[in-house]
Amino acid sequence: MLYAALFFLFYKLVQVLKNQVVVLTWLAFIFRALFILATPNLSQDFYRFIWDGRMLLEGFNPYLNTVVSFISIGEFPVVQSQELHQGMGELNASHFTNYPPINQLCFAIAGLFAGKSILGSVMVMRLLIIAADFGTLFFGKKLLERLNLPAHNIFWYILNPFIIIELTSNLHFEGVMIFFLLWSLYLLYSQKWVFAAVVLGCSISVKLIPLMFLPLFFKWFMKKKEISQDAIASSKPIHNNGFLKLIAFYSITLLTTLLMFLPFYSKQFVSNYAKTVGLWFQDFEFNASLYYIARGIGYSFRGYNEIATIGKITPLLVVLFVLAMAFLRKNKTTVQIITSMLLALSFYYFTATTVHPWYVATLLILSVFTNYKFPLVWSFAIILSYLAYMNTNNTENLWIIGLEYAIVYSVFIWEVFLQKKFSNKHIDHLDNN
Repeated sequence: MLYAALFFLFYKLVQVLKNQVVVLTWLAFIFRALFILATPNLSQDFYRFIWDGRMLLEGFNPYLNTVVSFISIGEFPVVQSQELHQGMGELNASHFTNYPPINQLCFAIAGLFAGKSILGSVMVMRLLIIAADFGTLFFGKKLLERLNLPAHNIFWYILNPFIIIELTSNLHFEGVMIFFLLWSLYLLYSQKWVFAAVVLGCSISVKLIPLMFLPLFFKWFMKKKEISQDAIASSKPIHNNGFLKLIAFYSITLLTTLLMFLPFYSKQFVSNYAKTVGLWFQDFEFNASLYYIARGIGYSFRGYNEIATIGKITPLLVVLFVLAMAFLRKNKTTVQIITSMLLALSFYYFTATTVHPWYVATLLILSVFTNYKFPLVWSFAIILSYLAYMNTNNTENLWIIGLEYAIVYSVFIWEVFLQKKFSNKHIDHLDNN
């Protein structure tokens, strides 16, 4: 009920004060400042963040060892090792870290400024995430204005209580990834594609998700010598040698990402990292939708969990879907690219075995540049997934998960498939009369 009240207040604030950008910006800062001294209570991940950052400062490669590998033999390589181990839980401690290099840099900064205090480290990381949010506000507002879209749309992300709780309070670094992603899109719109590729590589180096967007840039670079909407609005010359620029864009993006990983490189690192990423496809299950349906069907036929099989199929489906979006949609303007990103990422989350609440943040920021509202609705409905933590076994109630996705899919199907058809039929009816 409290979350519903907060969401209603946020919705009204953005509507009523949409022309008061300064006021909305101050409110965004104040609401975040309320959490500065708070310890996250809906996530244990921050203990692992602190561990990784302190390991780096001690000269260890955080990708090469699990936390348990030290604790089990009585070694305590960082300050407050035992407290951090107990805080993160056995599941986290028994796996290799999966956080990319710029994420690790943020953890190390926290260790540098607060190497002996858990709360101090939390505060440093929180300030970094808040700074990233205001970077997102800056570039998001500028991009909306350039695209002739309402500037206040950015506050559907910045002031959203879901974003403040999940990123500022619970310390999830999707906010930093989103900052780099939005900055890259702004640079790309401004025809600064080389710098955009570098910044996109930085986004991937926070979270790997933007990798799936790379094919979607194909038609943006390959568009013919015609005056596009972006070119008209920006008064910039249109592209020549599109294929060469496309290859260069991909090369710079991937090279930037590889350079970020290079200091940690070893054969063991590659093995450990691949194994950890694979867990999200073939081991972990949380708040899934279509996967749970497929799993249920598998149970009825075979009598055991089908995640090992389904987890191999769904990545292939996602790749095929992204390629279809890349080659079958126009994707010649910034709005078209962002819309394709939104739909591609939605397909991934709809088929994924694990959908943590903070994942929806990326959908939400992309949606502010489109007419789709289902990510905004999902940012409200996602709170239902946390009911799994209210029982002693941390087990999900599939009826509750079903309710969450019934809400989300209803809005999604209406907006993506039905709304346009309904509008066209209504127009035809008026014409006939």
